[in-house]
Amino acid sequence: MLRKQCYAPNYRNDFFGKDFLFHFLENETENSVPAVNVVETKDSYKINVAAPGYEKDAIKVDVQNNLLIISAEKKESKEENDERTIRREFGFNSFKRSFTLPELVDYDNISATHKNGILNIEIPKREEAKEKPARQISIS
Repeated sequence: MLRKQCYAPNYRNDFFGKDFLFHFLENETENSVPAVNVVETKDSYKINVAAPGYEKDAIKVDVQNNLLIISAEKKESKEENDERTIRREFGFNSFKRSFTLPELVDYDNISATHKNGILNIEIPKREEAKEKPARQISIS
């Protein structure tokens, strides 16, 4: 792992702890948007969102008009106590992603599951949007 150089006076490291500034530099992408896979099958669209660290209750999936909105919030707090040092840190992480849905999806039967930090959303297609099997047309 490439560590970013942090040029700070020693008194900051002594007061806040040796990793104080490095912690913030290292986690500057923590609030970034999670990775998403979108797959189309013959019957549905599947969206997989990598959301490690987010509990099921912290994630919301909403449909408004033809927009699928995925959002999450997470609050964290840490406290360290020893004889010389008291340090409390808290953080707030969130993300929001939205996807425009095709008109021929079955909005009423969209489902979502959450397992091992992955949110899986299945968006079924309406019957008229599903791929029809090939058929031969007779010539008269």
